[in-house]
Amino acid sequence: MAIFRSERYAAMLLLGAAVLGLVLANSAIGPELLALKTAHLELPWLGLDLSLGHFVSDGLLAIFFFIVAVELKRELAIGELNSLSKAALPAIAALGGVVVPAGIFLLITAGSGWENGWPVPTATDIAFALGLLAIFGRGIPTRVRVFLMALAVLDDLVAILIIAFFFTSDVQLSSLGFAAVTLLLFSGVSRLLRPRSGYILSRKAQWPLMLAMWVLAILTWYFVFQSGVHATIAGVLLGLVMARRPGSRAVHGLEPWSNGLILPLFAFSAALVAIPTVSLTQLSPAFWGILIALPVGKLIGITLAGGLSGLVARRFGGISLRIGDLLVVASLGGVGFTVSLLMNELAFASSQEVVDEGTIAVLLGSAVAMVCSAAFVSWRAAQYRAGKLAATPTDEPAPGTAPLF
Repeated sequence: MAIFRSERYAAMLLLGAAVLGLVLANSAIGPELLALKTAHLELPWLGLDLSLGHFVSDGLLAIFFFIVAVELKRELAIGELNSLSKAALPAIAALGGVVVPAGIFLLITAGSGWENGWPVPTATDIAFALGLLAIFGRGIPTRVRVFLMALAVLDDLVAILIIAFFFTSDVQLSSLGFAAVTLLLFSGVSRLLRPRSGYILSRKAQWPLMLAMWVLAILTWYFVFQSGVHATIAGVLLGLVMARRPGSRAVHGLEPWSNGLILPLFAFSAALVAIPTVSLTQLSPAFWGILIALPVGKLIGITLAGGLSGLVARRFGGISLRIGDLLVVASLGGVGFTVSLLMNELAFASSQEVVDEGTIAVLLGSAVAMVCSAAFVSWRAAQYRAGKLAATPTDEPAPGTAPLF
């Protein structure tokens, strides 16, 4: 299982799953696979009626969001986002990486009726971005990875808020109330698992509590699903309320399953799309909006916002990057993939044809970003390995100066 903790192998597996899904969907067995994806698993006595595709995107993907939430909580508590000075630059850069792609998408789709897809190009796939940096970035200093991690975590937080506020309808308050109860119980039980807790005398005594947490987690997901709120938010809430140390241990145990099974399965399912047999002029504005806004919007938005906010970092002592390093981060930020695919399914749910076009646009836009980021990262890494740039924070500019590279 250790191989699935590797960022580079996780990225390659994710890409391979997406390519396999797209190829098989357009092969002789494509119709059967598409029919299987839409086949429903109905449990009327529980009020559940999910297709296999939605079982993956609404159910299994909640585990991925749980991991994201635990990591976000850790960064806010003891990591690179635990103070205003540390969070300022990546936060402003992340905001630029959301606003500019959304703006480009809205400009392209204005008057088309598909403007509600603006969230699709705003997401960054943290697993892919870190994987590409690990593959091509040998020699790049740690602070660049830290900045990318902080930006991607904040980007995921924005995505979570978008899902919660823009893709939620007909909220059932009673179900949310039940979810709040199971969530509080989950939080309380997790605090009994802390290593220094006086309530736990042995590891054997922890198993009933762990079983109780699994039951409470599933119940929380069920009630959130029944409430009308997108079910992946349950994973976010569980990650945020869980005690930090047990949460870290849970992530350690779940990460190989998320990287090795859940994310590739979602990528395969989401990419299981028949390529439309239409001319380029017949593709919807949503297709072009995503294709352009994802790689171009992220590159421009993160670079401009990050460059302008460098003044803030120098004043308050936060993470500061040269423009060359910022270009590396900005190009990696254009790899939307997992979260963008989820946003695409939610935004265009009323038209399967546009969902399919959006999926292809996400894959193509992310592919463009991958090629560009591979070039930027390789170039920058070569400079560091050749000794043309100092790799320690002591090479940061003096107040009032800003080196270009």
